[in-house]
Amino acid sequence: MEILIKPIVTEKFTEQAESLNRYAFVVDKRANKIQIKSAVQQLYSVNVAEVNTMVYGGKKKSRNTKAGVISGRTSSYKKAIITLAKGEVIDFYSNI
Repeated sequence: MEILIKPIVTEKFTEQAESLNRYAFVVDKRANKIQIKSAVQQLYSVNVAEVNTMVYGGKKKSRNTKAGVISGRTSSYKKAIITLAKGEVIDFYSNI
């Protein structure tokens, strides 16, 4: 099971990374906080102080087409917010 799926890089979390030293990731729904903490520490070689998780349910979406109304759902996901220890930094743009 791959625990970390992708980082969330938005304006909100970029600002939180600079001010509060917090980073966000989309993670596997079955992963717990201990597994997420160890995965981040192994992948980025940083010390994790705190892990907060939340599960987002899929939203209902519908659109009008020539054939009629098509309705469905977006996929649900789990988000983890990682707070690092003082002095630790994750640079997502170093690989580009």
